[in-house]
Amino acid sequence: MSEQYAGQSAEKQCDGQQDDGQQDHDKYVRDLRATDGARLGSVGGKGAHLATLSRIEGVRVPDGFCVTTEAFRDVVAQAPTVLAPLDELAAAAADDQEAVRALSARVRRAVEEIALPPALVREVTEALARHGAHDAYAVRSSATAEDLPTASFAGQQDTYLNVVGAEEVLRHVSRCWASLFTERAVAYRGHQGIDHRTVHMAVVVQRMVFPQASGILFTADPVTGDRRTATVDAGFGLGEALVSGLVNPDVFAVRDGEVTARTIAAKQRAIEALPGGGTREVAVDAGRQEQPALTDAQAVRLVELGRRIEAHFGRPQDIEWCLVDDGFQIVQSRPITTLFPVPEAADRGNHVYVSVGHQQMMTDAMRPLGWSMWQRTAMAPMQEAGGRLFVDVTARLGIPSVRDGLLDLMGKGDPLVRDALETVLAREGFVPELPEPEPAPGPAAGTHAAPEPLGNDPAVVTALIARSEASVAELEAAAGSKAGPALFDFLDEAFEEHKRVLSDPLSMRAIMASHEATWWLNEKLEEWLGEKNAADTLTLSAPDNITSEMGLDLLDVADVIRPHPEALAYLRGVEGDDFLDGLAEVPGGAAARDAIEKYLDRYGMRCVGEIDITRPRWRERPGTLVPAILDNVRNFGPGAAAKRFEEGRLRAERKADEVLARLRELPDGEAKAAEARHMIERVRTFIGYREYPKYGVICRLFAYKRALLAEAERLAAAGVLAEAEDAFYLTYEEFREAARSRRVDRDLVLRRREDFRTYTALTPPRVLTSDGEALNGSYRRDDVPEGALTGLAVSAGTVEGRARVVLDLADADLAAGDILVTSFTDPSWSPLFVGTAGLVTEVGGLMTHGAVIAREYGLPAVVGVAGATRLIRDGQRIRIHGTDGYVELLD
Repeated sequence: MSEQYAGQSAEKQCDGQQDDGQQDHDKYVRDLRATDGARLGSVGGKGAHLATLSRIEGVRVPDGFCVTTEAFRDVVAQAPTVLAPLDELAAAAADDQEAVRALSARVRRAVEEIALPPALVREVTEALARHGAHDAYAVRSSATAEDLPTASFAGQQDTYLNVVGAEEVLRHVSRCWASLFTERAVAYRGHQGIDHRTVHMAVVVQRMVFPQASGILFTADPVTGDRRTATVDAGFGLGEALVSGLVNPDVFAVRDGEVTARTIAAKQRAIEALPGGGTREVAVDAGRQEQPALTDAQAVRLVELGRRIEAHFGRPQDIEWCLVDDGFQIVQSRPITTLFPVPEAADRGNHVYVSVGHQQMMTDAMRPLGWSMWQRTAMAPMQEAGGRLFVDVTARLGIPSVRDGLLDLMGKGDPLVRDALETVLAREGFVPELPEPEPAPGPAAGTHAAPEPLGNDPAVVTALIARSEASVAELEAAAGSKAGPALFDFLDEAFEEHKRVLSDPLSMRAIMASHEATWWLNEKLEEWLGEKNAADTLTLSAPDNITSEMGLDLLDVADVIRPHPEALAYLRGVEGDDFLDGLAEVPGGAAARDAIEKYLDRYGMRCVGEIDITRPRWRERPGTLVPAILDNVRNFGPGAAAKRFEEGRLRAERKADEVLARLRELPDGEAKAAEARHMIERVRTFIGYREYPKYGVICRLFAYKRALLAEAERLAAAGVLAEAEDAFYLTYEEFREAARSRRVDRDLVLRRREDFRTYTALTPPRVLTSDGEALNGSYRRDDVPEGALTGLAVSAGTVEGRARVVLDLADADLAAGDILVTSFTDPSWSPLFVGTAGLVTEVGGLMTHGAVIAREYGLPAVVGVAGATRLIRDGQRIRIHGTDGYVELLD
C-alpha cells in the first residue's frame, strides 16, 4: 500500500451524482464520482475499483479524477515509433533480464519525452481547479490489466505522493504512463501471459491526506486462506514505510468481531509529506515507537468496513486504508488473487475436504470437461474448486468409529493428510460430533454368507484382467457409432458399467489383499527382525503389473531402434508429433515405427495427468515418448528389460529365503515363517494387479474422449463451437446441452479459459476447510538430520546422485545414475523410472502408483517432500534415504 489522500465527505462522495463542474465534453478526464465502475477499459483497474468503492454506503474514498486511457493512446499515437521495442520485448526470452531491462528503459524514456497535447493540459488544469488547484495530490497509475480478479499487479506500476501544482501533476502523469513499462511490470505481464500491446494506462489523481496511521487490510488470512479471519497491517504516517519494508507493521488478527491476536512492532521510522511536495523519512519518537498504530476497537471497526466492501465485490479483498481523525478512508481495494477457492456447500455449516488429486498423484488443474467427467465416474461424491476435486469427509470425521478408520487409511497412504485432518479435529467444535449409525436391517450378525476365500491363486488376477479387457473392448466397439444426444445417453449407460467394474467385489478384495499383505509384512518383519520396509524388496518384479511392464516395454522399443543409426538421427531431430510416417522412410525406420506403433496400441491412452480426459494422450502426441526412447538407447544395452525383470525376481526370491530362514530361528519360528510365507505369496500374487484397475479406467477415458471429441468436431464444423477443443471448457452436462440445442455461450468458454489459466498457478492443499483454510500437514519428526528435506519413505534403499528436476515428461534428459525430482508421478512417468537411480516427489503416499512402481523396480524413493522442485537445484548432488524418508543436499 503506497497511497493516502485527503478525502471528500462521505455524503458528497457516495451520492454517485455528476459533479456540476464536470464538463460534458471532456475527452481525457473523468471525475471519479461520475465514473461507472464498469469502465475498466477507460479508467483502468484502480480507477474502476475506486469509482465502485465511492458508491458503497459508508465507504469514504478520497476525491479526485481519472486521466483516461484515451489520453494515453492519443499521446502515444503522436509518436508511433515509441512502442516499437514492444515487439522485441515480446520476443525476448523471459530469463534474458538484460534485454528486458534495456528495452523497457527505452520505452519509458520515449514515453516521458512525448509532448502533451493542449487539450489534455487544459482538461487536467480545469479538473485541478475544480478540486483545488493549490492542494496536494497523489498521482497513481491505473492500468487496464490491474486489480483484476486473477492478477492484482500490486506495486507493478508507479505512484507519486504529495504532488503540488498543475505542471507537476502533468509531469507525473507522463511518468505513470512510462511506468507501464517498468522491468517488473513487463516481467509480471509476461508471467501472466498478457500481451504488452493490449494494456493501456489511465492515471488516477486524488487529493492527499496526512493520516495518523495507514496500512493494509486483508479480509481473509493471506497465509492460511481462512476467510473468517481478517488481518490488519498498520503503521504510523504514510503507507510507503510499510510497502518499502522500512518498518515492520503492527499486525492484528480479527475473527468474528474480536481481535484474536496482535503483534505490536517497534516502528522506528515513518514517511511523512513535505509542505512543498514530495515525502521524507523521519524518526519516530522513542516513546511512541512501540505504541500500537490502532486500538483494538479501531481494528475491529476497520474489518467491519472491509466486510462491507468484500460483500459488495463478492470475494476477499486486499484493502489499502488510512486513518484520519478517527475515520477510515479507503484508497484501494483489489481481489486477493492467491487464495485457493472453496467448494460450494449445500449448507452453511463447517466442512472438511480432502484433495482427490493428492490421492491420484495428479494435482494439476483440470478443465471443466475433465473434472466433471471424473465426478460422473467416481465412486464417491466429489466437489470442484480451483479446477481440482475434493471429497467432503465431514460426516465421516464426526462419527468416532468411522473417523478412526478414515484416519488410519489416510495415514497409511499419506501421513500429511492424516496430520492435517487431526489439526482440524483438534479445534473444538469445528467438526460436529455425530451419533453412531444404527445397524443396517438384515440377517443377524454371523449369518451372512462368507465370501469365497480369495486364496493366493494367480488365476483370480487372470480372470479379473480378462473381465476388464472385455468390458473395454465392448465400449470401444460401440462408442464410435454414436452422435448427438444419443451419444450422451450411451455414455450415461457406459458410466454405470464403469462404476460396476470399479466396484467389482472380487477386484476390491484383490487390491486390499495386496495392501494388507504389504502392511503386514512391513509391520511384522520390523517387529520380529528389526527390518524396515522389507516388502519393498519382496515385491520386486511381481507379475501382472501393467505399469511396470509399460516402462520395460519401452526398453524393448529402444532395442529395435538402437541398431539403426539413421533412424536414431531422425528421432533426435523430431520436434512435433507428425513423425511416424517420415520415420518409416529412413533405413531401419519401418521397424522402429512398427515398434512404436505397437507400444502405442497398448499404452497410447496414457499421458501425464491422465485422469483429466482433456489432456493429450501419447497416441495423440507420440513425440512425448521420444526423449525417453533416446535415453533408453543411450543408457541401456540390448535385452535390458528381460535382464532387469529377472534380476528383480531373483532379488525378491533371495530376500524371501533370507527372511524365512531368520524367522525360523526365533521362538515359535516355524509358525512365524509359515505366516510370513503365506503373506509373501499373497503380496506377489496381487500387488501387480493393484495397477490394473487404473489402466482400465484410462482405457475407458480414452474411448470416451474419442467419442466426445468427434462430437465436438461436428459442432465446430457446424459453427456451434469456434474450435473443437472449446468443448473442454464445458462441463459434461453443458456439452450434452450444446449437442441438443446446437448453441454454446462463447463468452462462457472465454471466461472458463481465463479461469483455467488462473487455476494452473494455484497449489491445491491436501485438506481444505469451508472457512478456506488450506492445510498440508507436518511430519513432526525429530530423526531427520539438520538441513535435510523430510518426506515419506516408500521404497527402501539409499542412493546418491545428480538431481534432475523434471516438470514435463517431454523435457526429460536423464543419464544413468540420475535421481528424478518432480512434483508428482502418475503411471505415465514409469518409463522414466527404468533409467533413474532414485525418485523424489512433492506429492505421494505409500500405496500411490509411483511408490508401487518404485518398489517394483527397486528404486529408492522419498515422496511427499514439500517444495522439492524448488529446494533441490537441477544438477545438484543429493542423497535420498528411501528407508528412513529424507533427502540430504550434498552441495
